[in-house]
Amino acid sequence: MDSATIVVISGLLIGFVYGSVGLLSGFCLLSSLRGFWSEGDGRLVRTYALAIGVAVAMTQLLAAGGLVDIGKSIYLQPSFSAPVMFFGGLLFGYGMVLSNGCGSRALVLLGRGNLRSFVVVVVLAIFAQMTLKGLIAPSRIAMVGASQTTTTANSVPAVLAGAGLSATAARMLAASIISAALIIFAFAHPVFRRSPGQIAAGLVIGLLVAAGWFATGYLGADDFNPVPVTSLTFIAPIADALQYVMLSTGSSLNFGIVTVFGVFAGSLVTALLTGRFQLEGYQSPRHMLRSGGGAALMGIGGVMAFGCSIGQGLTGFSTLALASLIAFAGILVGTAAGLRGALRVRPLAAA
Repeated sequence: MDSATIVVISGLLIGFVYGSVGLLSGFCLLSSLRGFWSEGDGRLVRTYALAIGVAVAMTQLLAAGGLVDIGKSIYLQPSFSAPVMFFGGLLFGYGMVLSNGCGSRALVLLGRGNLRSFVVVVVLAIFAQMTLKGLIAPSRIAMVGASQTTTTANSVPAVLAGAGLSATAARMLAASIISAALIIFAFAHPVFRRSPGQIAAGLVIGLLVAAGWFATGYLGADDFNPVPVTSLTFIAPIADALQYVMLSTGSSLNFGIVTVFGVFAGSLVTALLTGRFQLEGYQSPRHMLRSGGGAALMGIGGVMAFGCSIGQGLTGFSTLALASLIAFAGILVGTAAGLRGALRVRPLAAA
């Protein structure tokens, strides 16, 4: 098989495993933060922290070993717009609360028979495509052009290297401190330590991020037919997957598109095998309007932020790119605004 075929097969398998683990564990940033801030249940947020810690450690090891050049990814570009990245994260985080889940979670729930998620996925894809190439694209491009900056220190390791450390030492120091802090935070919680399913989910999803980098950056390395170096992310891939379903003639599969298909398939197969499959719909037109509006914000914000709660919160974070940290901060602030305070999204019964 050629490298492109290997990457496509790898993406399908990675997506399948993610879909299955996501369904069984309830892996979701929104659920994590809602449980942590509102309900006092810290298990899911520690699963998320463990996944980030493992993703950072393994990704930086791949980069330090010269197996994957993560510098070729979209996250470590020399120029980026911090205001647009943060604002995009804000929109995505608030939209995630409105829709009651991110794009990857919608794919997982769709495989379980949740028809609300079908609306979320389709609306998210349409607005992401509009922001990438359609009606909203000129405004986005103008905002980026007016606010982007160029820097030689575009990551935490680069900042440390600027202080006098060697590139390898800076990378390993940054990765060790950040991944260790996240893993210690996860296992410091006694209830989490007694939750083998959540521990396994955090470990597996963190490893899947590294597997994505390895598949596209090492297995897919081909000077004559290069593929983008990337890993798990869902905003642009969901948009591309919808376009592929509609206009596949003349198009080709890529890592992102097959990952989307794999997540849905993994969730569906797991739901059928475990008896979790059940058709669900909206409670009311108002419920549908809120959910669709949130999906639109996620599509717009996710493109502006170069990723979602997975694309930036896990994959981008694993590169330790400053732009990814800014975007993820925006996602956290937007989610917090939706869950608490004056802009809190209230339950439909009380709305």
